[in-house]
Amino acid sequence: MDKPRATLARNLGLLTTTAIVVGSVIGSGIFKKPAVMAAQLGSGELLLAVWVVAGILTLFGALTNAEIASMFPVTGGQYEFFRRMFGDFTAYLYGWAVFAVIQTGSIASIAYIFSEYAEVFVPLPRFPPGIEQALVLNLPLLGTITPLANIGVKALTILLVCGLTTVNYLGVRFGGAVQVTFTTLKVAAILVLVAAGFLLTGRAVDPAPVANVVSHSGTPMILAFAAAMSGAFWAYDGWNNITYVAGEVKDPQRTVPRALFIGTGIIIAVYVMVNLAYLHVLPIEAMAGSQLVASDMANAVMGGLGSGFVAAAVMISTFGTANGTILASARVYFAMSNRGRFFRPIGNIHPVFRTPGNALILQASWTSLLVLSGTFDTLTDMLIFVSWVFYALGAAGIFVLRRTLRDAPRPYKVWGYPFVPAIFVLVATAYVVLTLWNDIAAFQRGEVPMVNSVFGLLLVATGIPFYLAFRRRPALPGTAE
Repeated sequence: MDKPRATLARNLGLLTTTAIVVGSVIGSGIFKKPAVMAAQLGSGELLLAVWVVAGILTLFGALTNAEIASMFPVTGGQYEFFRRMFGDFTAYLYGWAVFAVIQTGSIASIAYIFSEYAEVFVPLPRFPPGIEQALVLNLPLLGTITPLANIGVKALTILLVCGLTTVNYLGVRFGGAVQVTFTTLKVAAILVLVAAGFLLTGRAVDPAPVANVVSHSGTPMILAFAAAMSGAFWAYDGWNNITYVAGEVKDPQRTVPRALFIGTGIIIAVYVMVNLAYLHVLPIEAMAGSQLVASDMANAVMGGLGSGFVAAAVMISTFGTANGTILASARVYFAMSNRGRFFRPIGNIHPVFRTPGNALILQASWTSLLVLSGTFDTLTDMLIFVSWVFYALGAAGIFVLRRTLRDAPRPYKVWGYPFVPAIFVLVATAYVVLTLWNDIAAFQRGEVPMVNSVFGLLLVATGIPFYLAFRRRPALPGTAE
């Protein structure tokens, strides 16, 4: 008789799933983005308002996703949702974008930041300039890349990616334990930073303003608010990663929605507290001109220890974010393979560890190539637009499912339907339109060599030939409908 096919293990409880939500979102953004946003807004009150509004909108998206996740608690998450809402082709394009750039590029970027901050403590080796320039490649539209440049940082980044991949290869329980540990540590480190800002000094001696900020009103204020929202959305990104691992969650119909709600609430609270601490210590002018606002604030209240503390906090934070993204994202390619829409071996389950081992290895390999190329930041910037196209589609899909699967069981129903999902869809659509408009305007002014958002769509379209090759392949036996 045929040996039964191994299945993924349902080992993730509420604590771990919440840690995945929080850990996948809070990375390096909160340590850097508030400075850019302060320069755009010129007002501490508006800065706090942006973080609150962006957080509420993110919560609306999470609650909308929670209803869909409760209906389809299967591995692959958003990929499976798109398949049921809009069909196989849309789902495939989403999965391809996740593999090609969105998640692998994110892993590369996050791990690279970890390695950059490691140099605060240990200088990493570099080749002499002559060797760094010995291999130079010119890629159309992407620019010049030098794989041998900054080789120490790149090597540590690849080592981190491969090490965390091994952790998650050895079992989802092991990977989940690492996620809980580092999410706890990162939140604790941020809370220490907040406490230091409020307790060690009433307010730092105002440094000389390093930037001239302008207070806006009327239409300019609205435009500045919208621009700052972009930075906040970037810092809140990653909240839907938990849906990818729903097939390994205990009682997923209840656990995933609760994790999304609790996790998003924790993230909003942490972000608001951090920004309150920044504003308590630094004047808005100093924030606006800061290269790393967290370090400036920490140095003001901790003295010479501040920079080291923030560097350690960023390393802890990015370590946990990289682990959560690696753990969750591989499940998308695994689900695609099970549907016959990706290379067949990627759908294999390790017979002992019960993890999608081949999917994890493929993800680590492609991510490592992106790290060596140095193109991951450019590619990820291009795909932010595409990510929000899929966010808007994903939320709009709830209206499709309410019509096509009217009587299907819904263990969780989104609060405030239809207004909550409708608001998120409208905001996401507006964000996509404004991004496209701004990209075209920047191209016309000669500030960029291409329209990034359009090029992002072209990158997604590179997956179409693979879809045509895979589309006639049947799903693996036993794949859940």
